[in-house]
Amino acid sequence: MPKKILTFLNKEFNGINEAALLLGGFAFLSQLLGLIRDRTLAGIIGPGPVLDIYYAAFRIPDFLYISIASLASVTVLLPFLMDRIKGDEGKVKARQFLNNIFSAYMVFMVLASLIVAILMPYIARYIAPGFSESQLHSLVVTSRIMLLSPIFIGLSNLIGSVTQLFKNFFVFSLSPIFYNLGILFGIIILYPKFGVYGLAYGVIFGAMLHLFIQIPVVVSHGLFPKISLKINWQEILQVMKLSLPRTLALSCNSLAFMVLIAVASTLKEGSISLFTFSFNLQSVPVGIIGISYSVAAFPMLVKSFKMEDMDKFIGYIIGAARQIIFWTLPVIALIVVLRAQIVRVILGTNAFSWADTRLTAAAIALFVVSLATQSLVLLFVRGYYAASQTKTPLIVNTLSSFMVIVFAFIILGIFKYYPNTLGIVESILRVKDVSGTIMLALPLAYAIGSLLNFFLIWILFKKDFLKKGESMLQKTFFEVLLGAMTIGLFTYLSLNLWSKILDINTFLGIFFQGFLSGIIGIIFGVIVLYIFKNKELLDIIKVLSHKLSSKNVVVPEQGEL
Repeated sequence: MPKKILTFLNKEFNGINEAALLLGGFAFLSQLLGLIRDRTLAGIIGPGPVLDIYYAAFRIPDFLYISIASLASVTVLLPFLMDRIKGDEGKVKARQFLNNIFSAYMVFMVLASLIVAILMPYIARYIAPGFSESQLHSLVVTSRIMLLSPIFIGLSNLIGSVTQLFKNFFVFSLSPIFYNLGILFGIIILYPKFGVYGLAYGVIFGAMLHLFIQIPVVVSHGLFPKISLKINWQEILQVMKLSLPRTLALSCNSLAFMVLIAVASTLKEGSISLFTFSFNLQSVPVGIIGISYSVAAFPMLVKSFKMEDMDKFIGYIIGAARQIIFWTLPVIALIVVLRAQIVRVILGTNAFSWADTRLTAAAIALFVVSLATQSLVLLFVRGYYAASQTKTPLIVNTLSSFMVIVFAFIILGIFKYYPNTLGIVESILRVKDVSGTIMLALPLAYAIGSLLNFFLIWILFKKDFLKKGESMLQKTFFEVLLGAMTIGLFTYLSLNLWSKILDINTFLGIFFQGFLSGIIGIIFGVIVLYIFKNKELLDIIKVLSHKLSSKNVVVPEQGEL
């Protein structure tokens, strides 16, 4: 039985579309659990002091994880492992390399966690300057508990480089699912007993599951790392030299988000919760589409660049970018039109009021403006990493992260001193009579910063890799934009139709209003794309028909990220 389970976990996926569909499917399941998690939080606790503390407590562990664990991330380690796994002694060299990385990681992460735990009372005041003394005390304790999570998830991502090396997409995809299950356990079982600390215990439990699910497969490959007393520091420095620019770029993003949370703590109580809820919701399509395609493309990008086959390298990039555009533009249209229905169905329960729904929906509408660009940035950044060029993403991300902070303070100032400007935004997003709308400055700043990030990195990517400066994405963009506009139009018209038929004051009524309207919009959008013989639509139909007719669908072998 254990052997059958390992065989099931070890299926190999080589095509970008095939791998991305698998990752997208599991990402959807993981994101679905994430939505259930958020609905449970909204229903049991609701936006307010407790949730504000819980979400603020994530900031320091998250920053620590990004600042240290990302130095030994999959993206960086995979090219090193690919070099060492070749030849008769490949596994021996790969094992020694992993032992070195594992040992150095444990030294740095445990030491950093201890230092941060000691300094947490001082750090907390900068994380949430608007909190009261009692809230700050709870924030300190909760953050200290959560400091274990970056250790476990960092280790999980480290050994995840092995599952990706052997193309074990399946087991890698299970990790975030188990992580969310652990958090749900904390919300439902531990919170009633331990309060906000119970939520933190759930995060730790989920992080442990995130790690443990991958261990059997890594052990089966004979590459599970061990502590080494003789660390090859020269090898560690090589990895750090490559990964440091990427880590600094990610740290800047995390720092920008930390500043936004700090600003939210000074606004109306519950602003941190609503901002985080809306960010989590907009992150669902980014995780399903942007991360799936960029992750699936990465091993092929590394391989083609090492073989100096630039035609294939560019082909993989452009192919994945077209698919990202194909999926994200229609999703933007659907979310903007159905934002109130989406939020009410997912979060609208018990402690989550109608005013909370409307404000969260408005924030999502601002966030998703940059949905396509966020997803494309993930892809182009991985293109740079595959080419071992990390300085450009560092400069662009650092500048964009800094500008997010600048935009946040500028927009907040405009909203405060020129209330008519805020009134225009309120009218457009239909939240004129809702209090706390100044919080919308934060998602707006984030979206503008994300758009700036994309335009900068796209200009530089074309210069560095598309020497002739040709744009192979225009045809796809305009075709899909037309399809997305069609989807948005017919979805909006359908909303009015179903509102006269269904009782939209009930959960089922508002669910079916949004669901049926979205289906009608999608049908008309697909018809438009089919008329134009959109290549991406035809490719997806081909992949799905292939998978449905394949005899090996239920018999996996090996997989990769």
